[in-house]
Formats: sequence, structure tokens, C-alpha cells
Amino acid sequence: MNLFNRYCFIGCEKSFEESETVIFGAPFDGTSSNRPGSRFAPNKIRLDSYGLETYSPYLNEDLTEKMIHDAGDLDFTFGNKHAVLDMIKEYCQYLVKNLKKPFMIGGEHLVTLPVVESLFEKHKDLVLLHFDAHTDLRVDYIGEELSHATVIRQIWNFLGDNRIYQFGIRSGLKKEFQWAMEEGHTTINQFGCENLNEVVSKIKDKPVYVTIDLDILDPSIFPGTGTPEPGGISFKEMLEVINTLKQLNIVGADVVELSPDYDPSGVSTAVAAKVIRELLLII
Repeated sequence: MNLFNRYCFIGCEKSFEESETVIFGAPFDGTSSNRPGSRFAPNKIRLDSYGLETYSPYLNEDLTEKMIHDAGDLDFTFGNKHAVLDMIKEYCQYLVKNLKKPFMIGGEHLVTLPVVESLFEKHKDLVLLHFDAHTDLRVDYIGEELSHATVIRQIWNFLGDNRIYQFGIRSGLKKEFQWAMEEGHTTINQFGCENLNEVVSKIKDKPVYVTIDLDILDPSIFPGTGTPEPGGISFKEMLEVINTLKQLNIVGADVVELSPDYDPSGVSTAVAAKVIRELLLII
């Protein structure tokens, strides 16, 4: 499997062999329906991470004290999303086989699918926590079943009912909300994350995968994304979410959907890097 690494996320220089968590980038945005550009996020985030400290005063933890290896970005072929998804799944299977926790930096949200598939092969009781502005529960998007707008529905196809908890959701088709809420296929916390403590208590020690689509954040603080959606949570609320998640048995995670070039100020990239630092520290 070919990977390339121009920069390393700050404080994550441990060797592969000694590490517990392995970061890798998935620079793919081949199904973006509005504004593409998330393929540039992994490299930009790593570079911007050097504007951070390795120490988090929020968590009183330091990245240099954690066993984390940054493996770089997967080297994708152009124009073939099936090959891209296969490459991600193959690499994650390799990580799981070597007892590593995958931490993926996207890329668009479709890249979450093969990571969850690989972890489900090992953890049949896997639970998904999904933080996003959008439901991502469509059966297809303009006739295409594999899309950033269908990714959670695709994951439901093998996880099934009562295994997917969604937070911050404020956009989607009426039939997506009906399918989730009225038919009870997923649990949606609309607009925010108020029920997270209750969900965490319910999950207990089950294996959990965390996927954070950064457009859960309000575009007033995070405009650099492909589908900005007003009405999102604040960065402070995001920190509270991460602090709550540290109670869980997290077996993998991703942060997706930064499109850095839509925010020339660089603030969105800085926010993404800080979210990643905090999430890495609780894993």
C-alpha cells in the first residue's frame, strides 16, 4: 500500500510498531455534490497543526505522551471511487490486524464507509456516533448509491437498527428524517448534542466508531466546507462533546469535510487541526 507524507501531524512521530493509534489521510472528494476541495484537507491540516501546541489545556493531555504514528496519505488513483474505497478498506484491515486504532483525516464523508466496514469485521457489536449537519441517509443521490450523501445509510445496511446515533443534524430530505425517526432506524439528535450523555451511558463499554463531519460546526466559525449549513454548534460545544466521548471504548475515528480553500483566512483549517488534536488525545 503506497502512502506519502509531506508533513506529520504535530507530536505524532512515534513509530508504527510502538503506536496504538495510526493517523492516515484520505484525500478524496470524488462525489462532492456542492463545493469540492476536501481532498486538500489532510496535507493542509498537518501543516497548520504546527501552529498548535502538543499540549491541550482542555484535557490536560499532551500528544507527545501518546503512542501515535502519522502514516501519511493514501496515494489514490484518480477517477475511480471503487478503487479508492477498496484501498482505504485494505489499509484499515491491515491496521486492525496489527492492533492499531485507525484515525482518518478526510476527504469527503464517503471515505468513512470502508473504515467502518473493516472495523465491523472485528467488532460485530460496533456502534457509530455520527456528528454532522446532514442526515446522509439517502438511498441514492441522483441515482448514485455511493455518495457522501448516502454514507450513513450505506453503513446502516450492515450495522442495522439501534446502532447509529446522529448529532447536530439540521439538514436532509423529509423522508430521511421520517425513515430515521418515525421508523426508528437511527437515533437523531436534531440541531445539537444535548442527549449525548444519555447515549454514552447507554453504550457503556461497546466498541465505538466516531465520525465528525466538520460542517456540524456553525459556518460563522467554520466556513471552509463543501456544504456549509447555518445553525451549527460552537467550537466550545465541540470541545464538550469530545470531553464526553472520552468515557467510551473508541476503536476508530475520522474527521472529514474540511475544504480549506473556501476559507482564505485559514481559520477553518486551524479549527479542524484543533478538533483533531483533542479527539486524538481521548483515543
